Amino acid sequence: MTCFCELLSGFKSRIFFSFCSRDLFMLKLKPLVVSLWAVALVPIVGAVTVIPSTSFSSYSTLESYWNYLCPWGSDHNGSARMVGNSTVHSNIAVASSTLSLIATPASNASPPTSTSNPHPSIHYASGAIHAKEHITVTAGNSYTIYGEFSAPTVVGAWPAFWLTAVAGWPPEADIGEWKGTANNWYNTFNTSSVVKSTLVGWPTDLSFHSLKAVLTAESNGDDVKIDFYMDDEFKVTQYGQGFVGSALYLIVNLQMEGSSGTPGPKGTTTYKIRNVEVTRTGS
Repeated sequence: MTCFCELLSGFKSRIFFSFCSRDLFMLKLKPLVVSLWAVALVPIVGAVTVIPSTSFSSYSTLESYWNYLCPWGSDHNGSARMVGNSTVHSNIAVASSTLSLIATPASNASPPTSTSNPHPSIHYASGAIHAKEHITVTAGNSYTIYGEFSAPTVVGAWPAFWLTAVAGWPPEADIGEWKGTANNWYNTFNTSSVVKSTLVGWPTDLSFHSLKAVLTAESNGDDVKIDFYMDDEFKVTQYGQGFVGSALYLIVNLQMEGSSGTPGPKGTTTYKIRNVEVTRTGS
């Protein structure tokens, strides 16, 4: 009888221990479950596509994401006047998901000189577009800007793929700029005289090559770090002082002469662009 009682007592103790262990386990598990629910409720912010790589698939798609000409109009600092709209595509054309900006010699331009400084004589009709949505880097977001380019490098051809301030100037950052030589220029303008430029060799055979810029706010909440790439290979980092919070235009244009030298080509010059994509990460 004594043995049975001892056995029964031990059995009760094990049951009690089992229940206590389960309760203790559940008490420890509860905060973990709550934490996992909290994590699940936090939204995961992925990359938002601002401009898709298909924006040159048709004129209607182009016009959904881009405006014709430069943000300020048809003229700038070179000898080409930008021409084009939803019905005139001689200088701004899309086909096979590729944008072509085409510069052709012009005579008897009216007015005969550019309306923008330094007011050069107009020698060409050409093309430009700019993105409808502005690029604005903040402390909470970053941008990746990508495209593939067949860029003319002859003297007098001045194609570009660049960012410039919506209000005032600078900021400016040139992701692609070709100035009559076999080089692409990466530029960041902090003032008109404080400029960082890096030249990278560019093939002259008009083959397509990719350019990319990744824009991220620095920890000081004021400056923007810009990482530049060519053909997915990192090339250089530049810094835009005070660029955080500044709205920027994204422009694709084929200007002529000016910084690319004179005289320009006597015939047609074509700048081709494809697979341009802009994504924003963060809030």
